[in-house]
Amino acid sequence: MLVLVAPGQGAQTPGFLAPWLEVPGVADRLGRWSDVAGLDLVHAGTEASEDEIKDTAVAQPLLVAAGLVTAAALFGDHENLARRVGAVAGHSVGEITVAVASDVLSAEDGLAFVRERSLGMAEAAAATATGMTAVLGGDPEEVAAKLAAHGVTPANNNGGGQIVAAGTLEQLAALKDDAPAKARLIPLKVAGAFHTAHMAPGQVRLEKLAPTLTVADPSITYVSNKDGEVVASGAEVLARLVSQVSNPVRWDLCMETLEQLGATAVIELSPAGTLTNLVKRNIKGVATLALKTPDDLDKALALVAEHGAGE
Repeated sequence: MLVLVAPGQGAQTPGFLAPWLEVPGVADRLGRWSDVAGLDLVHAGTEASEDEIKDTAVAQPLLVAAGLVTAAALFGDHENLARRVGAVAGHSVGEITVAVASDVLSAEDGLAFVRERSLGMAEAAAATATGMTAVLGGDPEEVAAKLAAHGVTPANNNGGGQIVAAGTLEQLAALKDDAPAKARLIPLKVAGAFHTAHMAPGQVRLEKLAPTLTVADPSITYVSNKDGEVVASGAEVLARLVSQVSNPVRWDLCMETLEQLGATAVIELSPAGTLTNLVKRNIKGVATLALKTPDDLDKALALVAEHGAGE
């Protein structure tokens, strides 16, 4: 079974979309979606600096748009994608990408949603100085105890002993000074403590927007960040996307479900690499491909032909 996944914030790098503009249709799509997203997506993906694309209000729409144009480059249209892909899953904002890919939302509604999400989360992040730190390794019980002792939230559980802790900068500094034994701590280049109570004010925009969107049930098996469960209702997918802003991402449980569903190949949409690396470490025997540039399309098409459903 072929699985399509989409990365979350932090995966973007300056100029990563530049090679994709040579693919027919990509520039046109990005141009059309820029008005909906509220920013120049072509500039953001090709010429913007690292600091510019670190901005939550830029990074999130850029990631969703990038995933959608690379999915279109690979599959051509929604019908072919739905026919060939057995399941989808996205990490954090990547869930919006796969919600569009699985027909829960139109591309325009998906980009309208991510625009409001990004603005709301940026406002919430600006209210308090917060951040995120990857905690790699260590005894799981000791890691959990240290996070709790310093009031830090395990915002992402990425499996394989990788936890992303989130909290105020003071809390994260205290955790650094009192790190769990044998754990490595890496500060992340993000603007705030995403997927924690600090982001709760950011949900207000989404709660107002959600009733105005047109929603359909997923056309592809949709695996949710909340608990790794398969969600068959479009309304439930949307409700989870709204609440996801201030609740932890359980990518570890998503991978467990993908393995149980019988995943044999995983393709990660651009800017790719983060999720395929996690899949390699946590799901044995699965073929993976990070769709980073158009040069990867031939290999991706070969995986689709081998592992995707029939015509």
